[in-house]
Amino acid sequence: MSSPRNQPQYQIRFDWGVEGARAIAPGAHILVWADALGGTEPDLDHDGAIITGSVGSRAAIAAWVLDRQVELGDRATVAVVAAGGPDGRFAVEDLLAAGAVIDALAEVGIDYISPEAAAAVGAYAGLRNATGHVLSASVTGQEIIAAEGREPIEAARKHNDGADFTILKEFSLPA
Repeated sequence: MSSPRNQPQYQIRFDWGVEGARAIAPGAHILVWADALGGTEPDLDHDGAIITGSVGSRAAIAAWVLDRQVELGDRATVAVVAAGGPDGRFAVEDLLAAGAVIDALAEVGIDYISPEAAAAVGAYAGLRNATGHVLSASVTGQEIIAAEGREPIEAARKHNDGADFTILKEFSLPA
């Protein structure tokens, strides 16, 4: 069932955390879970593909989505979700990761994006050169440093810079 929160008229949708994913995933062929600090996977029941990635994997994700769109033979709908901090809070690093992925999708021609997705791209465009710094400067980063030291942040930097992404659930063509 479609609702305005589902952003049904857009090829690229954006929302926040598990609840946001549940809102925008229906009807999407692919759900991208954007997690700059790494380590969280969505606990979602979704009919389409589910992948995770970040700033560094943005181009690889866009190429993968474009390949799935070619397989589909039609426009692929993509739900991009910023993972968020503990308890689903706002996490600027995930906003930037989601914006980076959406920006890369637009660069390969998958660009009919919701206003929410456009806002995430705007945040990424404005802070593109600060994505590494934000990992340790953000509230979530500072909380991790206080609780666990700098090691998890350094691991997150490697994750955030890497081109690898994870396919949690494969894409399958509709019957």
